[in-house]
Amino acid sequence: MPQPTTQQFLEIDQIRESILILKNKSLRGILMVSSINFALKSEDEQNAILYQFQSFLNSLDFSCQIVIQSRKLNITGYLEKLKELEEAQENELLKMQTAEYREFIQGLVETGAILAKTFFVVVPYTLWESEGLPLTGEKLLKRAKIPALTEESFQRCKSQLWQRMEFVALGLRRCGLQAVPLTTPELIELFWSLHHPKEAEVGYYPELPEELVI
Repeated sequence: MPQPTTQQFLEIDQIRESILILKNKSLRGILMVSSINFALKSEDEQNAILYQFQSFLNSLDFSCQIVIQSRKLNITGYLEKLKELEEAQENELLKMQTAEYREFIQGLVETGAILAKTFFVVVPYTLWESEGLPLTGEKLLKRAKIPALTEESFQRCKSQLWQRMEFVALGLRRCGLQAVPLTTPELIELFWSLHHPKEAEVGYYPELPEELVI
């Protein structure tokens, strides 16, 4: 009996034209969002940001998912550079100090004390919405027959999804945040890194076929 693969447990059917297509044929677009140092803002600035974010949330007539990814900071290139400087250093004292500094930074990262946080907003769109069907609950969706995702319906849904993503990006921009949609290669790398965290933390990613890089 063949062993089940990870792909069988994923909800993602395919990634196409910078869009996630789930097994139930609904679509998802993902925006990577910048951050701001809220604590360094004045009280008036903080209140203005909160008011804008509240207004943004109230303006949405569709659901969104906010995802925060925390990962050990990848400073492999920096450590390799320090190693090169250490080996090229002719002064023994400076060479020893460089080695100690490199080991200190490496140990600091390995303890998890330095984390890189990445923020995403997941924007949905479904075939049911494009056909004007009411969504009255999760149970109804599970019982409903999954419609066929034709090329015409995909392009129509993709257009509507991009409009939603532009609306979300505009609302976040008013809060002082920048949001950019992830491309197909970036989406593949994101989900690959979620299932291979150790490799991703050191900056290793598999090579993608040329047709996916376009």
